[in-house]
Amino acid sequence: MLYSKVYIDTFGYELAPNVITSDDLEKRLEPLYEKIRIQKGQLEAITGIYERRFWDPGHKMSEGAVAAGQKAIDASGISPEHIGMLIYGGVCRDNLEPATACAVSDGLGLGSETEIYDVSNACLGVLNGMIQVANAIELGQIRAGLVVSCEASRQIIDITIARLLEAKDMRLFKENIATLTGGSGAVAVLLTDASLSDRGHRFLGGVTRSASRYHRLCLWGPDAGEAINGVHVMKTDPVGVLQNGVALGIETYKAFKKELLLPDDKPDKIICHQVGSTHQKNILEAVGIPKEKDFTTFRYLGNIGTVSLPITAAIASEREFLVRNDLVGFFGIGSGLNCMMLGIRW
Repeated sequence: MLYSKVYIDTFGYELAPNVITSDDLEKRLEPLYEKIRIQKGQLEAITGIYERRFWDPGHKMSEGAVAAGQKAIDASGISPEHIGMLIYGGVCRDNLEPATACAVSDGLGLGSETEIYDVSNACLGVLNGMIQVANAIELGQIRAGLVVSCEASRQIIDITIARLLEAKDMRLFKENIATLTGGSGAVAVLLTDASLSDRGHRFLGGVTRSASRYHRLCLWGPDAGEAINGVHVMKTDPVGVLQNGVALGIETYKAFKKELLLPDDKPDKIICHQVGSTHQKNILEAVGIPKEKDFTTFRYLGNIGTVSLPITAAIASEREFLVRNDLVGFFGIGSGLNCMMLGIRW
């Protein structure tokens, strides 16, 4: 997929207010650690994550998405009446129906002509939403579109810790290390037609690849186990996700380079989905990209699902890691397995 007139105009984001360290979680897990005979510090050592964030109890996903979306709109100077599409891409939602995007649209005061809906694709929801908006802009259907997301980890981590303390089982601990890395936050990405605003970052295009035979490696829902107090649980095969995810990443990267006709020294910078240190090391080595080209936030924000990649890009831009004319790769991977790589001229 290639685009000729699509720009990423602005980002907006919200950081959840409550900082929770890996040490905080391990203090709660002490009875488990004693039973299975592992030392404190293993959670950070395995994942590279020092801390993550929680929303206050009862926080709605639409609240975070509205706050992030308003920041993106305010930063752009574009009138809300120009926003022809609003997509909510989070895994976490306020309700099964209606779409969480409806509450976000109401909170932002968007007009009745704005198309609003949710997109679900594990950790790729925001990137999928960006593609949906970019397609509509390229076809001339809309002049601007907003993609938002909000993710929350407090509830699933609390439930996971309760399960681990009850079972005191090494196998269950391994299946839930990934769950314990979860963070919370909200993000918004505003895309525009060049005729409306060309001051942002030009969205060049990208590629997608899938390996759906591995769709059971990471589960959050009924198939992951019996719900607790009506809340679904989560489990992950971390070795399977890593090995097969890296293989899919290699395939996608080759297609990405070919689609965008990139020379050997490009991209200049990359922003990846923020899984953790092991995943970062393996994927960079597999595709031959130096660590210096990558910007990360997982050490302090954890894995915020769909929010992770775009919020990391926003922070990287604020800190001038991404500079004008950089060819930037957005590298996303999600349960399923699905992989998406997008190219942006900063």
